[in-house]
Order: sequence, then C-alpha cells, then structure tokens
Amino acid sequence: MQNSPPISSTPSAQLAQDMHRLYQLKVYSRWLLVLGLWLTIGAASLWQLRFRIQIVMDYFTWAAVKYGLASHIVAAFGLALCLGATGGVLTWQIRNRLLGLPKQDRDRLQQQVIQIRKQGQTHPLWRWLNRKEKGL
Repeated sequence: MQNSPPISSTPSAQLAQDMHRLYQLKVYSRWLLVLGLWLTIGAASLWQLRFRIQIVMDYFTWAAVKYGLASHIVAAFGLALCLGATGGVLTWQIRNRLLGLPKQDRDRLQQQVIQIRKQGQTHPLWRWLNRKEKGL
C-alpha cells in the first residue's frame, strides 16, 4: 500500500481548482436531490392535501392547517421531509458562502481529489475534474 503524498496547508493552484470543481459537484447533487424530492414526494403530498389546501385558502385558520395535516399524516411527513431537506441544503450552502468551508471539509475535499487523481481515469469523477472550461 502506497502512502498518500503529504498534504500541505495551502494546496497548489490545480489542486484548489479541482477541489472547487468537486465542491460544485456536491452542491449540484444536493440541489438535484432536493428537486427530486419535491417532484416526487412533495408533489404526491400536495396532491393528497389538495382539498384541504383549498379549504384553508378560503377560510384560513391555524386550526384548519393543524387538522388538515393531522388527518393526512403521510402527506405531512412527506412535506416535512421536503422542507427539511431544502432547509438543510440551504443552510449548508449559506454557511459555506458566508463563512467559507470548514477546515475539516476542505481536508476531506483535498483527500477526495488526491484519491481521484491516484485512481486515474477509472474513477467515475475523473472526467468531471479534468474537463476543459469552455471559452478559455
């Protein structure tokens, strides 16, 4: 088993670019997961609640919302899952934009990039990291 190369505290320009591409892939995949949840579970939950939503829109009270969700527990859990996933990804991305990536996440990205480079073209993400930017 080979030892991995030592990781410096400041990655090279190419390593930093590859880490950024891998981070972008993680952002895209998380939002794609949220979109998939809303298109499947969220849509089915809203469809199941369509009559209750119509009543709440005509006569809004918090009691109508409460009993509408309580009488359709599966739809309520589906909406909670979709809202929780959306809130979690949104919070994660805002934290990363405002405060930057935590050191632990940067180190993990760096290790993943090194592993992808070490495995070479047989790794599924090799093409993502080594694609040419259009317009450059």
